[in-house]
Amino acid sequence: MNIGEAATQSAVSAKMIRHYESLGLLPKVPRTEAGYRVYDEASVHTLRFIRRARDLGFGIKEIDTLLGLWRNRRRASADVKRIAGAHAADLQRRIDEMQAMKRTLEHLAHCCQGDHRPDCPILDDLAGGRS
Repeated sequence: MNIGEAATQSAVSAKMIRHYESLGLLPKVPRTEAGYRVYDEASVHTLRFIRRARDLGFGIKEIDTLLGLWRNRRRASADVKRIAGAHAADLQRRIDEMQAMKRTLEHLAHCCQGDHRPDCPILDDLAGGRS
C-alpha cells in the first residue's frame, strides 16, 4: 500500500510516517522504481503501536525502547512494566505541578478586583517572580 493508505489504516499522518521513518522508529520501507514507499501490514501495525504510545504520552526515546521490547519475543515483561511505571509517575508529577499552577492562578484571579483600577495582584505576582 502507498503512504496515503498506510496513513488512513494507521491513523498516522503521512508527514508523521515519514518522520517516524527518519527517526528509525519505523524501518525503512521498500520503494517502487518511481521512488514511492510501499507499506505492508507489519508497517501499519507498527504505526498503530507508535500512535497508541504517543496517545499515552510516551516520548520518542521511550517508544523506541518499547518497540524494541515489543519486537523481542524473549523480553522480560518486567522491563516493560518498569518503563510504564516510570512514565505514569512522571505523568503524576506533571499533573501535580499543573494542579498547583491552577490553584495559584485561581487564587490570584480571586484576589483581583477585575475592575477599572490599575491594581492587579496577577501582574504583581508575575512581576515579583514568586512561585
